[in-house]
Amino acid sequence: MSHSRYYDTVAFDVRDNATMLFFAKTSDEGDIKDYLLLMRAVEDDFDESLYIEINETQFGGHNLLKEARLLGNTLTLILHKPASELDNATELVLTFDETENNLSSIEAGAFRVLGDALTGGNA
Repeated sequence: MSHSRYYDTVAFDVRDNATMLFFAKTSDEGDIKDYLLLMRAVEDDFDESLYIEINETQFGGHNLLKEARLLGNTLTLILHKPASELDNATELVLTFDETENNLSSIEAGAFRVLGDALTGGNA
C-alpha cells in the first residue's frame, strides 16, 4: 500500500548530530500548512537511525527504510514494514515542485540523509 504527499518546498540542513531533508507545503503567506522531515541521526553511543516526522508525529529507527528511489521530483521511500502512522502503508511517495532551490536541496541531501538505502534514480 502506498501513501502519497505533495510539497512545494524542500530544504537540506546539517546539524551536529543529524542531517535533515525538510519538505513543506506552504500557504501564499509563507506559513507551513503541512510538513515532513527526514532526519538521519548519528550519535556516539548509537548506530545511525533514520526518522520520519510528519506534522509532529515521529516514527523510525535503525531499520526503517528498505529502499529509496529518486526520479526527477519524486522521492519514493519503501519501508521494511507497514507504518501505522501512515495507515499501514509500506511505501511513501513524496512529490515536490521542480524548482532550482528544491532540486539543489535534494541533490545536496538525498545521499547524506538516505545513505545506502538510496538504490536508484537520478537527480
